Amino acid sequence: MKRMSIGLARGLTLAAAILALALLVASGPGTKAGWWPWQVGLTLFAAAAWIGIAAAIAALVLLALCALPRLRRHPGVPVVALCIALAALAPPLIFRGKAREVPPIHDITTDPQDPPQFVALRAERDKSPNGSAYGGAEVAAKQQAGYPDVKPLVIATPPAEEMQRAIDAARAMGWEVVASDAQAGRIEAKARTRWFGFTDDIVVRIRPEGTGSRVDVRSASRVGRSDVGANAARIEEYLGRLA
Repeated sequence: MKRMSIGLARGLTLAAAILALALLVASGPGTKAGWWPWQVGLTLFAAAAWIGIAAAIAALVLLALCALPRLRRHPGVPVVALCIALAALAPPLIFRGKAREVPPIHDITTDPQDPPQFVALRAERDKSPNGSAYGGAEVAAKQQAGYPDVKPLVIATPPAEEMQRAIDAARAMGWEVVASDAQAGRIEAKARTRWFGFTDDIVVRIRPEGTGSRVDVRSASRVGRSDVGANAARIEEYLGRLA
């Protein structure tokens, strides 16, 4: 009876580990493909972590029981379950750890005092949960504390030439450029996050600065309270390409 109980525990532990990994794998691609709302995708992502933790603990207990001579059978099952469980829970835990390291904001700009404004994308943003309005001084203070290196780029190229360079750099990063206005010095684009496929919107503003140009960028997520650093990283990479 005990051996049967241990065998059942092994089977349930392995099944739980596989379920956790399946939820993880489904959470991102399913959301990206539009099979369910983004809230469901995040729920599946979190569930993968919790079930993975439970499966990992159960697998460790079973491995400890294998030290008993009368239970030293099929140790490979809990080992496999542990490996699968760790694979399922690692990404959500890394994601959670990263979220704790950055401020809970989703709208980042190189000019918090006068952030570039969405024009072509404004209607789409107004329909999204996060809207198009900038959060003001509170968001600016959090950004300064979390991302002090996000600053404008001043470059020797005049605005007329810098405009095309800015468009080329945006496309090179895989952004969908939806509008460009050379007279206003504005470029608007969309980018999708890799795992969940969340849409983030970007506006690039180019103004004269002496004989050269000043480039400001704003990158904002449509959904979610925190972007887990994605928008700041996007801006820094983009300005790095221009520089």
